[in-house]
Amino acid sequence: MEEYGDMFGDINLTIGMLSKEDNITKEDIYGHLTSFIQNTDILDDAIVQRLIYYTSKDMRDEEIPREIRMLAGEVLVSLAAHDFNSVMYEMQSNFRILELPNEFVVLALAELATSYVSQSIPFMMMTLLTMQTMLRLVEDESMRQTFCLALEKFSRSIYKYVNHWKDFPYPKLDANRLSDKIFMLFRYIMEKWAPQASPMHTLAIIKAHGPTVSLLLHREDFCEFALGQISWLLIQYRDKENDFYITQSLKQILTAAVLYDTVLPKNLRRSILASLLHQTCKVPEPPIKENKLEASSCFLILAHANPVDLLDFFDEQIRSTNEAVRTGILTLLRSTINAEEPKFRNHTTSIEKTVKLVMGDLSVKVRLSTLLLIQTMCEKGYIEAREGWPLIDYIFSQFAMSNRNLEKPIKSNSQEDENGEKSVQETSLEILKSLDPLVIGMPQVLWPRILTYVVPEEYTGTLDYLLNIIRILIMAEEKKKRDIQESTALVISTGAVKLPSPQQLLARLLVISILASLGQLCGAGAIGLLKIMPEIIHPKLVEMWKTRMPALLQPLEGNNASVVLWETMLLQLLKESLWKISDVAWTSQLSRDFSLQMDSYSNTSMEKKFLWKALGTTLASCQDKDFVSSQINEFLVTPSLLGDQRQGTTSILGFCAESHLDIVLNVLKTFQDKEKFFVNRCKGIFSGKKSLTKTDLILIYGAVALHAPKQQLLARLDEGIMSQILLLYGQCCQVLGVSVINKDMDLQMSFTRSITEVGIAVQDAEDQKFQFTYKEMLIGFMLDLIKDEPLNTLASPIRWKVLIAIRYLSKLKPPLSLNDHLNILEENIRRLLPLPPLEKLKNQGETDKDKERINFLYDRSIDALGKLLRSMIWDDTDAQNCEEMFNLLRMWLVSQKEWERERAFHVTSQILTKDVEAPQNFRIGSLLGLLAPHSCDTLATIRQAATSSTIGLLCAKGICQEVDRLQGLQEGLDSEDEQLQIKISSKIAKIVCKFIPNEEIQAFLEEILDGLETLNPMCTRACGIWMLAALKEHGALLEDQLLEILSTIYHHMPVLRQKEESFQFMLEAISQIASFHMDAVVNNLLQKPLPFDRDTKTLWKALAENPASSSKLMRALIRKLEGRLEDDIAGTDAISVACAMYEVILTGVRITHLYPELFTLLLKLVSCSLGQKMPASTLSQRRRVMQLGERQQFPDPCRLSTATLKCLQAQAMKEGLAKESDEGDNLWTLLSNPDTHHIGVCALARSMAVWQHGVILDIMGHLLSSLTSSSENYRITGMAFFSELMKEPILWKHGNLRDVLIFMDQNARDSNAILRQMAIRGLGNTASGAPHKVRKHKQIMLECIIRGLYHLARTEVVCESLKALKKILGLLTDRDISFYFKEIVLQTRTFFEDEQDDVRLTAIFLFEDLASLTGRRWKIFFAEEVKKSMISFLLHLWDPNPKIGAACRDVLVICIPFLGLQELYGILDHLLEQDLPRARDFYRQFCMKLAKKNQEILWILHTHSFTFFTSSWEMIRSAAVKLTDAIILHLTNRYVELLDREQLTMRLQALRQDPCISVQRAAEATLQTLLRRCKEISIPL
Repeated sequence: MEEYGDMFGDINLTIGMLSKEDNITKEDIYGHLTSFIQNTDILDDAIVQRLIYYTSKDMRDEEIPREIRMLAGEVLVSLAAHDFNSVMYEMQSNFRILELPNEFVVLALAELATSYVSQSIPFMMMTLLTMQTMLRLVEDESMRQTFCLALEKFSRSIYKYVNHWKDFPYPKLDANRLSDKIFMLFRYIMEKWAPQASPMHTLAIIKAHGPTVSLLLHREDFCEFALGQISWLLIQYRDKENDFYITQSLKQILTAAVLYDTVLPKNLRRSILASLLHQTCKVPEPPIKENKLEASSCFLILAHANPVDLLDFFDEQIRSTNEAVRTGILTLLRSTINAEEPKFRNHTTSIEKTVKLVMGDLSVKVRLSTLLLIQTMCEKGYIEAREGWPLIDYIFSQFAMSNRNLEKPIKSNSQEDENGEKSVQETSLEILKSLDPLVIGMPQVLWPRILTYVVPEEYTGTLDYLLNIIRILIMAEEKKKRDIQESTALVISTGAVKLPSPQQLLARLLVISILASLGQLCGAGAIGLLKIMPEIIHPKLVEMWKTRMPALLQPLEGNNASVVLWETMLLQLLKESLWKISDVAWTSQLSRDFSLQMDSYSNTSMEKKFLWKALGTTLASCQDKDFVSSQINEFLVTPSLLGDQRQGTTSILGFCAESHLDIVLNVLKTFQDKEKFFVNRCKGIFSGKKSLTKTDLILIYGAVALHAPKQQLLARLDEGIMSQILLLYGQCCQVLGVSVINKDMDLQMSFTRSITEVGIAVQDAEDQKFQFTYKEMLIGFMLDLIKDEPLNTLASPIRWKVLIAIRYLSKLKPPLSLNDHLNILEENIRRLLPLPPLEKLKNQGETDKDKERINFLYDRSIDALGKLLRSMIWDDTDAQNCEEMFNLLRMWLVSQKEWERERAFHVTSQILTKDVEAPQNFRIGSLLGLLAPHSCDTLATIRQAATSSTIGLLCAKGICQEVDRLQGLQEGLDSEDEQLQIKISSKIAKIVCKFIPNEEIQAFLEEILDGLETLNPMCTRACGIWMLAALKEHGALLEDQLLEILSTIYHHMPVLRQKEESFQFMLEAISQIASFHMDAVVNNLLQKPLPFDRDTKTLWKALAENPASSSKLMRALIRKLEGRLEDDIAGTDAISVACAMYEVILTGVRITHLYPELFTLLLKLVSCSLGQKMPASTLSQRRRVMQLGERQQFPDPCRLSTATLKCLQAQAMKEGLAKESDEGDNLWTLLSNPDTHHIGVCALARSMAVWQHGVILDIMGHLLSSLTSSSENYRITGMAFFSELMKEPILWKHGNLRDVLIFMDQNARDSNAILRQMAIRGLGNTASGAPHKVRKHKQIMLECIIRGLYHLARTEVVCESLKALKKILGLLTDRDISFYFKEIVLQTRTFFEDEQDDVRLTAIFLFEDLASLTGRRWKIFFAEEVKKSMISFLLHLWDPNPKIGAACRDVLVICIPFLGLQELYGILDHLLEQDLPRARDFYRQFCMKLAKKNQEILWILHTHSFTFFTSSWEMIRSAAVKLTDAIILHLTNRYVELLDREQLTMRLQALRQDPCISVQRAAEATLQTLLRRCKEISIPL
């Protein structure tokens, strides 16, 4: 219909839609129009008229579906709210006389009459007249139903007008005229239509019947007719579907009859009552709920009209045995009373009599209905003093009956019956709960007969409310006594009722009072009742109870009253009360009454157990010994009278022994002597056991000992009790006279309990002199019992009970030895802690109850073990013994099995908590280390127990300052968040560690370190945290224990290395210790054998990586190294320091400020350790597996020192304090080799960052002492280092090198060649660093250096001297060296042929420099020397060292001018070419030029060349031969003739055999040249 949705915005458009012949559209339109018209206040008249037209038309259209016509009629009726007259006109115009109308027109008129009564009444006469003319025309069944419906609605409207005409807005009309027409219509329908009406038509008549008859009753002339029609209505009660409408019409008629005071004829009234009762009590089909409610309303109307007649009818009907009738009547009575009909209250006695008629009915429904009626009567005050008691008694009797029926149900009973009995029971209690005993007349009904229900067992369930009722009655009486001097409300007049005796009341109420400790209402009611009725119990108790009762009731004020305390207080009250009464007969009767009430409680109930104790207490208070003896004997002979014969006799005899120990023991002995006990030890497992067994007697003796007066007990203990217990136990353990282990659990449990009670009794006696001779024997029995318990199950309570027994026995004298204590505890621990996990134990149970029992036994056993350990440990005043016993738990506390740890910690928590006080010397350090880390264990229970134990340990030593704070932190350990656990444990550690005694820190740390090795990861972390916390707190005071602590830590290192986190904690611990005692830690680590093993290296690294201690560590090591090098001797201890430094520096620790000291010390160590061997005693003795072919390497001290220095330099380079050495890694090889050490030192010096002159100056300051050291090696080191620094101008500028220069001058004369060499080098380098010093001290320096040229044994000195001369001569003039020039030139020439390349090269360079310093004085001399040197320069042009060849070329260029041979420059220039000329070609060209210029020099070259034929260098030999060839070739004939041809030939012939082919060829060529020249001048060869 979405297409029409918008049309309703315009009503005119909507109305226009009605003209269409679309029924679907009309249905929707009419549906919406109804809502629209009803929700619109004002409509335009035109719209209303149009709507009336269309709706009336559609309503009457037979072609339109019935549903749409009905909707149209609804719209038409709703339009009457806007224009009633127009609508009525439209209807009347279609409702014409003698013309059968449309069905919907009649319906519309009927609806208008109902909806618009006021407007319709003026048109009613016309409508009824017209309708009257149509009745004869109606043949259709449907139309007849429509006319009946119209009659119903017209009658309702007129009835309303008749009764409320004053409320109508117009003058009163003649209602009789209207009722006349209604009468005619109704009479016609009843006479003509009713007899032949169909069921549907009959229903329409029934609906019209009530309103019509009700209207006619207001006319006296129509009253008889109207009442006559009621019979027809009652006859219609045959169709269940019509019953409700019949009852509804009947209710309307009865209401009108009451309104008009119309008296119903008796027969008619009876018929109505019978019909209505039938409707209420239909069987088997229950009445419809609505119909039943209407029928009940009719009864209420009848009760108001004539209550006597109604009650008579009920009395008559209820006498029948019909369950439904009785139940219905009782229900109707109840509803009538609830309606509070005033007239009904005057007939209370009649109602009570009616109720009593059904009290004997056993039907559950009748009983329940009766109870509900009684409840209502009690609530509404319908109970009279004379007749009311049977009703109260009925409540209690029904409760008792229901209990009996429920306890012993008949097999044929259905579930419905069982539920009914429960309902009866609940209703009975509800009545008592809601009963107000102070309602008028109720006190006289209840008192004192209500007391009769207190004692009988069958009324026990009502005690909650019964006792409250009695209490209210008595308190009301007490109030009246205070307000008015005499009371008349409660008069003790029992009549035929037998009231309970005071003893019965006391016995009953006292036993019930025990339930008050459980918070049960009846218990509180019982003790409350006792409080206010002492006068009824016994007059002597009034004053005593007045003072005792308030104190007695105090424990009940809290939420958790102790059952044991409450029981004790009640028994004490009983004891004091009996003493106050002091009446033997009264007391004896009380004991009898206790016995008589024995069957009132179940054997397992708390009341029964208290009853036994109360009976025993009563017998104890009885002074008639014969009576007591007879009673005890009776209980022993016929124990079944007590219910549970074992518990009963044990309790009674035990409590009786409090005052009659001798009587009890004598009766027991007599009983044993009479009984033969032929039954075996298994007796008692069968039901129906009638006599006591030996096991029962064992228990009785224990109970007697427990309750006996303590001083009397000790006198009779051995002979009267213990001997009997052991005798009975021994007899139970014999088979055919042979003792065996009895596996009977009942016997074991009974024996254990009896022994426990004896132990408690002896301990309570507090006789320090008493020696319990059976102690050791009994403990042995107990241990035997627990040893037999399996380790895979926990099915019996033997462990639990034995542990309790041993705890009490252990406290008795004589005391046990420490070994006995240890054996007892170890055995018990081994029998409990290794059990399987609790869940596994519980799974052994078949049922949930079995599992609960196993759980219970587990909890109790663990608790008992904890108490035993606690008792034995803390009862010993020797601290060492306490520690020994505590150590028994150690292995379980660190067990790998979670459940074993949990148990051990639970036990430990019990030992250490609850205000224990440890012996004075008890040590807690080790225990704290063992317990505390488990504050982070895997289970919350372990974490809590560990923390509780830790706190308890502190409290045991009297340290309670931070307990509240610690307990607050402990609560957070329930969290499963591991990070939170660690955080909390850390906080706890910081608090607890403050209280660990300093002398116990080592023990604490040992335990912690063990934990680091063995515990789980979380506990391991906790160990580390606790260890660090303890060291931080106590580190400064550990000096005396330091070596032991460090030794302990080292001992654990190999294992801890396998656990990374644990190992890291250990390293942090070492660092923590070092922060307080760095020197001590360093000393300790330095004692480790060399080379350091991995663990030692790791420790050094850890110390270095700790920012707080790294600087202190380095300074400590520096101090150690300084001390150990004080005498310039490097021992093993110094090497150890160096190795330590190596590990420290290797971590990257910053050395900026320590570098000068470190460098000089390590350099000194390297120097002093040169050539040393490591003593065997210092080497690590640890064995290492050698690989095949591998030789064991022993550490070289110098190499170890050098490695440290190398590491230092690497770090220095990172920090910009040094630079890379020009020797690279070869530097360190040079440095550690004694032969090259000085070279390495020089290279090292060159690697110094000169720009860091501050650092270098510090190093120089530290090294200055080396120049005067007693160690020659160290002097060499210092001299070598300074020799390199001498060339740095900046150091001369900022440092004082003048002193160093003096030392160098001195050492240049030293006998040690290397020292001289380094001194000379330093002098030479001074030329670069301080030229002015050279010029100033040139003479001294020249002499020192020239002297070195004569040190021919050491070419290094010579070479150094040559180099130094070259450097110095560069700063001097010819005058400066004039005195030394000749010496220098001559000495320099001697080294042109030196084997050392460096010497040759330096000599050539120096000679070249000398050429530039040749003054006039020495020019000729130098020219001659040049001639002599020419041969060397020419030959070494082809030196194996290319540098020497280049130097020779340069020197030739410089020296040729001295000979006037400048023409040779051109030849020499060829040597500058990239491709060198061949030696032969060069020499021939050179000699050719030279021959032309100066044959003399050529000859000189020849004479000097022979010496080079034997040179060690092949190239020089070859060059010499080739030069000779060139010389021979260019000599003039004169000089050829002068040749020593024979010698020359011989030499050349020899060279032809030279190993070098080049020499051979050159020699052959030269021979040929010589031969040719000889031939030319005809000289024979």
